[in-house]
Formats: sequence, structure tokens, C-alpha cells
Amino acid sequence: MTDEVYEHLVFGDASGPHIPVATLPGMWERTLRISSAGKTFSCTGWKIGWVSGPAPLVAAVTKVKQFLTYVNGAPFQPAIAVALALPDAYYQTFRTDLESRRDLLCDGIGSTGMTVLRPEGTYFVTADISPLGERDGMEFCRSLPDRRGVVAIPTQVFYDNVEAGRTLVRFAFCKRPDVITEAVRRLTR
Repeated sequence: MTDEVYEHLVFGDASGPHIPVATLPGMWERTLRISSAGKTFSCTGWKIGWVSGPAPLVAAVTKVKQFLTYVNGAPFQPAIAVALALPDAYYQTFRTDLESRRDLLCDGIGSTGMTVLRPEGTYFVTADISPLGERDGMEFCRSLPDRRGVVAIPTQVFYDNVEAGRTLVRFAFCKRPDVITEAVRRLTR
């Protein structure tokens, strides 16, 4: 089972284009590929996704899904069906646009003194807050909206070993450039 929600968000400085696991030798017949409209079309919260792969594996997923939820965003599903038919040019423009927003946010966060881990895919930037003298991402993120009017996510919540991610925080750059610019202005105060 592969989670390929970021397949269209691999930036120019990555080591190469996304390679679906199912395209590797001997993998098609035993791979389920998962994707999501939330990442591909920037509509987080809709919770519309899909699974592709060999019919017997997809049928097994469909059976399990039938007993997990009654309905999942039914009104949004026709919109996603239309979006899935968009031409390849959509994905290129989407990727290029997000890459420029990534660079805007990374450069801005870097100017605050935080150490930026520039992503090669996704629409999140991870930054280390320890150069600012901060030691706890959870405390930092809880106080940031009041202090600066900016929201970040403490990445320690994603770690089994909380200490490994304690000083790392995550910012989203799937925002309008003017919103990113304003966030950076607030962070640099």
C-alpha cells in the first residue's frame, strides 16, 4: 500500500520525478495506490480520496470501506471527478506555483533565524526553532498565534520519539503569496 498524495508536488530541486511504486518490476499486481484530492487540488477538509490497483485488491478495500463509514463527502465527489479530468498542464502550473510559494516562505522563515528544512515535495515547510533559543515546539506553536498572529504545527506530535522532533515546527505554504508575505513580516518582528 503506497500513499502517493504528493505525486504532483515534486519540485525542481528534487532528485527526479515521482515514480509510482506500482510501476516498478513485479509491483503492479500487489500494490494499492492511495491518493487524495486534499493535496492534489488544495481542498483539504473535503476528505475525498481514491485507491487504485488490481481489481481484487481494490474490491477488498471497497468491502472494508463499506463498513467503516456511511458516506464521505458525497457532494464533493462530482467536483473531484471533474478535477481528475484536468489536463497535465494543470499539474505543472500547480507544482510551479507551489514551488514559488515554498521559496517565498522558506526564504522568509530563514530570515527569522530559524533553520529551514527546504522540502522537495509537499506543501509544508519544517523549521527548527532552536536557533531562536526555543526548546519546545508545542509551547512555541501554542503561543505563536497570540504573539504573532501566525499558526504553525509542532511536528513532535508525528514522532514516536518526541525528543527527536521537539524543536521542529511545520508551516503550510498552500496559501496566497500575500498571506505568506504577511506571515513572514509578522514572524520577523
